[in-house]
Amino acid sequence: MKKLFLCSSFHDVASLLPKSFSVPLKGKTVAFIPTASIHEEYTQYVEDGKVTLDSLGLVVNELEITRHDTKEIARCLEDCDYIYVSGGNTFFLMQELRKTGTDKLIAEQVKNGKPYIGESAGAMVVSPSIEYAKEMDIPPSQTSDFKGLNIVEFYPVPHFGSFPFEKETQLAVRRYINLPLKPITNQQAIVVVGDSVTIRQK
Repeated sequence: MKKLFLCSSFHDVASLLPKSFSVPLKGKTVAFIPTASIHEEYTQYVEDGKVTLDSLGLVVNELEITRHDTKEIARCLEDCDYIYVSGGNTFFLMQELRKTGTDKLIAEQVKNGKPYIGESAGAMVVSPSIEYAKEMDIPPSQTSDFKGLNIVEFYPVPHFGSFPFEKETQLAVRRYINLPLKPITNQQAIVVVGDSVTIRQK
């Protein structure tokens, strides 16, 4: 059974996580993937995410996938109880997930029931396509493949109406009106348990 916790700002909604899955947190390990942020100027949310996970009793194992080969990544993901993918550039993140084979590893484990926490870019990559993220992120010039992890059938729109993405998120919702978008503010999270999809508010 799939279990996903998708949010804009994990630090702001982490209190919703313990109530979202019938899976204990304390003492469990989480593979923390900060890759989307490595070329970003502002990265405080990465540290905030790690500190917040620690405060929930989770043991954080950082996994920056550009520094490891596929075998090492597979071992870390298999050994951890949770997978956490942080925010940053959605296109760079998906590029590196594909390049390292982490995309298939994550999709398989999540479909087999391993809980997944996705923050911002980490929430957007689980959709069928990430092309709609063009309103919020700049894709690398060579990007031509916009396939996402395709774990869910909808398209999260994180930071909806929230600083500094007020204009960009509104534009995305208007431009991609044909897609099953799920806009969430920084105070909301999309919780997926099996076939159930709910938006929870802090």
